[in-house]
Amino acid sequence: MASPMRSLLTDPDRYLQSFRLFLERSTEHQSMREFVERQLPDVIASIGNGKSTINVLSVGSGAGEMDLQILSKIRARYPGVTINNDAIEPSADQISKYKERVAQASNLENIKFTWHTETANEYESRMNAEKKTKKWDFIHMIQMLYYVKDIPATLRYFHSLLESQGKLLVILVSGKSGWETLWKKYGSSFPLEDLCTFVSSGDLPRMLDAAGLKYQLYELPSHLDITSCFIEGDKDGELLLDFLTETIDFAKTAPPELKRQLIEELRKPGCSEIRDGKVFFNSSLGVIVIEP
Repeated sequence: MASPMRSLLTDPDRYLQSFRLFLERSTEHQSMREFVERQLPDVIASIGNGKSTINVLSVGSGAGEMDLQILSKIRARYPGVTINNDAIEPSADQISKYKERVAQASNLENIKFTWHTETANEYESRMNAEKKTKKWDFIHMIQMLYYVKDIPATLRYFHSLLESQGKLLVILVSGKSGWETLWKKYGSSFPLEDLCTFVSSGDLPRMLDAAGLKYQLYELPSHLDITSCFIEGDKDGELLLDFLTETIDFAKTAPPELKRQLIEELRKPGCSEIRDGKVFFNSSLGVIVIEP
């Protein structure tokens, strides 16, 4: 009998709803912002040396919130330099939000934006078809490698586009996070339908070593309040369970035994910690900075 479980990625509206709730309840953007404030200046310290134009490529930009913070740091490091920022993002809805954000932002003079409504693979295919190999001073891929078919090939391709002083920044869930525990144990029960692969920062060193690439790793602590996931029938709790398992209506469509085991797992120290009666899922991130 076919399982009634369906991948969350087949319902973009439900996915965005659950993703927004995840951002609201987690410290993910906060911990990324802290990284951009504290560590990014060192990462970009030499990407624009001697240049009058800096080219930045954002792969999987979403609505551009992190992009604009990264760009403001690059601008602060290289005042007066023109920055060309290209963003690749398959969701037209996210791109229109990004454009709104740019329209409302001040201090973006010297920054030129180009948006491409396509996936990383589509961008690569188009560039190859047009026989173009534009080089970039800084490329970043934030929380997007889960959605590519061949991760090592994608990393190799974008790495090949770096200028001699360029850097490729990748952010993923950490290999020490609750995601790692949950997905290594239950991922094969989730209905991914080829739309999503579980990968964490713990998997990347093997791929990068095999490709002979040099890199640095950083850990960014982050947590997600999942207390509502343990309240039967709680709408927010159900949305968060959908996001954690990439499954539409996980609470209603998962086999009862899988649901019971997963809810139990979410309380354990491998996934979460309990503080002041609340359950906080370990949603820590790993950052990998790959050298040219």
